[in-house]
Amino acid sequence: MPLSRSLSMTSLSGLPVWEDENLPVEDLLLFEVAWEVTNKVGGIYTVIQTKAKLTVDEWGENFFMVGPYYEHNFKMQVEQCEASHPAIKKAMESLSNHGCQVYFGRWLIEGSPYVILFDIGTAAWNLDRWKGEFWDTCGIGLPYHDREANDSLIFGSLTAWFFKELTDQLQDKPNVIAHFHEWQAGAGLILCRSRKIPMATIFTTHATLLGRYLCAANVDFYNNLDKFNIDKEAGERQIYHRYCLERAAVHCSHVFTTVSQITAVEADHILHRRPDVVTPNGLNVKKFSAVHEFQNLHSTNKGKIQEFVRGHFYGHLDFNLEKTLFFFIAGRYEFSNKGADIFLESLSRLNYLLRVHRSDVTVVVFFIMPAKTNNFNVETLKGQAIRKQLWDTAHSVKEKFGKRLYDALLKGEIPDMNKILDKDDFTIMKRAIYSTQRQTLPPVTTHNMLDDTTDPILSNVRRIGLFNARTDRVKIVFHPEFLSSTSPLLPMDYEEFVRGCHLGVFPSYYEPWGYTPGECTVMGIPSVTTNLSGFGCFMEDHVSDPAAYGIYIVDRRFRSADESCNQLTQFMFGFCQQSRRQRIIQRNRTERLSDLLDWRYLGRFYMHARHLALSRAFPDKFKMDPTAPPQTEGFRYPRPSSVPPSPSASLHSTPHHSDEEEEPYDDDEEAERDRQNIRAPFSLGAVPAGKKKHPGEFSN
Repeated sequence: MPLSRSLSMTSLSGLPVWEDENLPVEDLLLFEVAWEVTNKVGGIYTVIQTKAKLTVDEWGENFFMVGPYYEHNFKMQVEQCEASHPAIKKAMESLSNHGCQVYFGRWLIEGSPYVILFDIGTAAWNLDRWKGEFWDTCGIGLPYHDREANDSLIFGSLTAWFFKELTDQLQDKPNVIAHFHEWQAGAGLILCRSRKIPMATIFTTHATLLGRYLCAANVDFYNNLDKFNIDKEAGERQIYHRYCLERAAVHCSHVFTTVSQITAVEADHILHRRPDVVTPNGLNVKKFSAVHEFQNLHSTNKGKIQEFVRGHFYGHLDFNLEKTLFFFIAGRYEFSNKGADIFLESLSRLNYLLRVHRSDVTVVVFFIMPAKTNNFNVETLKGQAIRKQLWDTAHSVKEKFGKRLYDALLKGEIPDMNKILDKDDFTIMKRAIYSTQRQTLPPVTTHNMLDDTTDPILSNVRRIGLFNARTDRVKIVFHPEFLSSTSPLLPMDYEEFVRGCHLGVFPSYYEPWGYTPGECTVMGIPSVTTNLSGFGCFMEDHVSDPAAYGIYIVDRRFRSADESCNQLTQFMFGFCQQSRRQRIIQRNRTERLSDLLDWRYLGRFYMHARHLALSRAFPDKFKMDPTAPPQTEGFRYPRPSSVPPSPSASLHSTPHHSDEEEEPYDDDEEAERDRQNIRAPFSLGAVPAGKKKHPGEFSN
């Protein structure tokens, strides 16, 4: 069934109307080449998967994705079919006739894009020959022991071979645009350009290879960008060949893009080319027909987390769950890069502040980071079993009580409350109470860690002394596995869990984009990010007062680690002081920012990059004024003029002030005011008045 195409992009609610770049997509073929097409490895999978629907809506039958073939992925995710385009079919047959298997089908995700998958295993016998050709072409040698680099060369060689066969068939009409993601796809771009294949090329780096390695080594990365000996650093980490491959792809492409301004600064120094376009990562935002449905989902899922907490902290449940806030951090277990180090230190300081101010607020913090474990913690499983046993006991007693009360009322009597429960009932309840007694503190981790003595999170928990004691106002739960709705401990998937929490905390030191705070935003959950993450920089550019909209941005670039810790502590302490009403108002505001992260808005940056690539590859056919500003215009949300999102100095220092003391607030009025205020666009590369441009930053 042919895919529909929508050439005119409609404006989102409140977003400024913008003009299309008017590309003649009927006369073009668009290919996106990535190692993670149908193959989930990291965040790039999310990028290409969520963006697919928008691209299919725009390009219809002329959009194809290219990736590696893995049998288990193909059987689970792809519906195999015949290639509809005759030139593509002949190009695939040419490869197959030489013993290299190629598969074609529809990827079963939203948008159902076509995919072309190369079986690397069937072409591996060419590896030595292709290594020699690659060395002769660009002087880059790949060591035999680097399996990933060798696989990327096979994949790149097959990609370049396919594009050569395809362009020979097409004879310059339609023209081809190929968008390559990350260094694993870079070899294909280098070979296409060296063989002078007539096509427009785009290369996107989502994070530089060397940048990730350097940050993992706990160096002061961003303040020393201009001081690194790049070749020496890459050589010492035995990734010099990968670095050369990535850098060559960057310089061979017609258009080079990256995902954020902070990564653009990094790429300029490490890869020695300034990105032509910044292409932020988006999400497919689904709005509910009921305006505040996301608030109801928060309440429902919060109840599920409360049930887990009741079991996990049995015997120590001397805090009010209605005044308990749930914070969380989630992602790959990169202790320093993800900011878990300063988060733990800030939690220690937050615990001190809450105790000193005698706050009745308790904070339960979840660390959702996969680590090596061998099983569930017995004490944790026991806690959930005891919680269920108490629940069953309460229900059985309630049924007896209800039946006796019902019988008495039928007789027209007021029952004697001392006789309505007999001794057996009291015995059952006493036994249930005694079963909740425990001689140990609630466990910090839900699983048995394989190496808990050297685990970074547990080592730092021991250092700061947060062991879930009764006196602690901050409790820690380390869940070293990704969440699943089938788990016997916390039966929730990730989206449900996020919706049930109050605050996501992601104080990353190295985060080229950062999907986790973005996912919180579209679900209406406030989050903490940093000015070293792409998401944080993007929000600083688009929102006049991010904290008022539930986006707290920690300065990790121009402050010391101790100052950043103090700032994060103050953000969390201020959040703890909010009244329930203020948190509801803030969630409404946070959810309104979701339009900013919708691919229907952010997809325009990819459109601009494609137009620019065509104008450079085929200047006679596609005209574009290189001095003209791109049609990628944005806007800034103003600071809300109504009730403050967190307690101001004029309010009490504790969260006990009543709602009657606060200003009147109408969410619909404020939302309409936001829509009116955001219609004046501004250039995304520009720096707002009164804001200093950071050293090394530049316009888009």
